[in-house]
This record gives sequence, C-alpha cells and structure tokens, in this order.
Amino acid sequence: MLRQIARLTRPVPFAGPAALAVAVYSDALNQPIRAAQAGYEGVACVDDAARALELYCDLWTATASPWVRRWCEGLLDFVLAMQGADGRWHNFILDWEGTPNHEARTSVPGGGFWQARALLAVARAGQIFDDDARIEDSLNRGLPHIIEATEVPADVRALHIRTALTLLESGDDRGLIDEVALWSDEVAGCRDGDRLMNSPEERGAPHLWGHIQEGVLADAGVRLGREDLVATACRSAELVFRAVVMSGFDLERTQPYDVASAVYVLTRIAAVTGTPAYATLAGMARSWFDRRNAAGQPVYDRRAGRVSDGVDGRRVSDNSGAEANIVGAQALFEDAAKLAKRLAAREALPAAAG
Repeated sequence: MLRQIARLTRPVPFAGPAALAVAVYSDALNQPIRAAQAGYEGVACVDDAARALELYCDLWTATASPWVRRWCEGLLDFVLAMQGADGRWHNFILDWEGTPNHEARTSVPGGGFWQARALLAVARAGQIFDDDARIEDSLNRGLPHIIEATEVPADVRALHIRTALTLLESGDDRGLIDEVALWSDEVAGCRDGDRLMNSPEERGAPHLWGHIQEGVLADAGVRLGREDLVATACRSAELVFRAVVMSGFDLERTQPYDVASAVYVLTRIAAVTGTPAYATLAGMARSWFDRRNAAGQPVYDRRAGRVSDGVDGRRVSDNSGAEANIVGAQALFEDAAKLAKRLAAREALPAAAG
C-alpha cells in the first residue's frame, strides 16, 4: 500500500519545493491515469492528498519515522496551497506543475467532500505541527464554510463532526462542542427506520462508500455524554454492515473505500461499547482485502505492495489508484505501520521528490 502510494506520488512545484500530491488513478503497470470522469479533471486532487495526510499523520504518531514526517510535511504543503484566500479549496490540479482546475464540477471551490476532508486533514496535522502558523490561518478561513453550510449530506456532515472532535481533542474549542451536538442530531435524523442514510434522497440500502456515520456518532455520543447517539449508531451498524460483512461484501461492485468505511465504523463502535462482536466483524471486513470477497482473490497484493481498485462482480480490478491504497492502509493500519518502520527513506520517497 505505502509502496504503491509512493509510486503514484509526485512533487508539485507551485506548492513549494517539498510539496507532494498523489496521482488519482493508475493502470495495471502502475502508470498514472488522468481523471476524466467529469470532463478533464486532472492528475491529482485535494481529496486524496488530504486522506493521505491524515494517514501519514497517524503513521507518524505510531512510528515516529523521520521519512513519514517528511511525507506529512510535503502533503500538508500541497493541501494548504490549494486553499483559496476566501478559505475554500479547489480539488484538482490539471498538471504536475500544480495548475488548479477552476472549471470541472469535481473541483469547484468549497465542494462538500474536499472542503471537509481538507479541514479534517489540516486539523489532524495541527496535532503534529502545532507551531505552524499556516495551520491556524487555514482553519480560521476554512471552518466558517462548514459551520455556515446548510442542507449538508449526512456523509459529509460526519466529516465535519470528525474535524470538530479532532480540534476539541487538541483543546481547541472554538465553540465547536455546540456544533457537534447540532450536527450529530442532523446525522442521526437522516435515516430510514433505524438505518442511517447518506442523504434524505437516498433510497434502499445506503451506499457504503464514505459511509462512516455510525462510527462518528458513537464517538460524538461519548464526547457529549449522550447514550442515545451511541444506541442509534449501534442499531444502524447492525442493519447496514452485519449482513454485507458476513457475505464477504458480495455486491455487484465493491470498492476498498466501501470496506474501509465498514472497518472504521465497526472499530469505533467496538472501542466505544467494548463489545467484542463488533471487533470480530471489523476483522472479517479487513479480510476482504485478502481473499474473503466475491472474487476469492486478494485485493491487496502484498508482494507487489498495491491494493486493487476493487471487485467488479467476480473480478478483481487490474488498476490501483490513490484512494484504494490510502483507505486500504487505513483499514489495515497495523500492517501499514509495520511496513513504515521497515522502509528506508530512499525506498519510501519517490525519486522525483529528492
């Protein structure tokens, strides 16, 4: 996973001499593919860089490996450089010089997911780089855009809650405890029966991609002293995740982010409730990356160090892009941390980054 992220990572000169971003997609030969699902989008995006920054901050906390800290610094430089003066983030860069994409709908300033993920990553980086004045400035400019936002989908609002909880954990109050309560009620209210949904318009089973609401509500419930939120999270997790995990995610199409979301939710609920059954389910979900999936084949090729983009029907994808490997490393964090300790800087950093 970390090796594939390194293969996909390039320097981005406009963001600074050490700035790094991760190519969005790659083919079977690990060659980057430009994103063009909504017209021409670009070569790399804040969405992926922010998630990678959060991952490497966690790896730094776990390993204290100097090369990991340098990755944190490089990814942070890129994320901060993509924030506009008004506090909103563009998502894509058109080329490796770092030209922001101002046109694509997947790159509009302040877009829900990338604004939320960028803020979460900056808040997490602030726990490591607490003397970097750029972080405080970035938060001051960026937070109003989520605090003042209305009609926010529940899967995006869950990221807002995580950002607030991260800042509160650091002792940075900003009045966010009240927002956590309001946002938690929003997320808890977006449901069909006991099943939490991603948006009011969603019908049927909620999509699992980025569906972390149950895990976030469980943590918010602890912070707020509200057992009702934990109970809501548990009831929904049973309905949304148990059967699909037991089946090995036997769906028409399963992406690593679907599985990583399940792992996140079940791990957080296990931690909050102390119920071993949730930890067992989380372990079963993780085994999807090996052979416990509809294809009966590894999605994580441990020899090659790459996570496939998913399982389509009974076939494992040949491609292996940024998201798959970043969320795969988050879901299999113990494996990633062990690898981070073993990797030398020259092996982990892309040659182009120096």
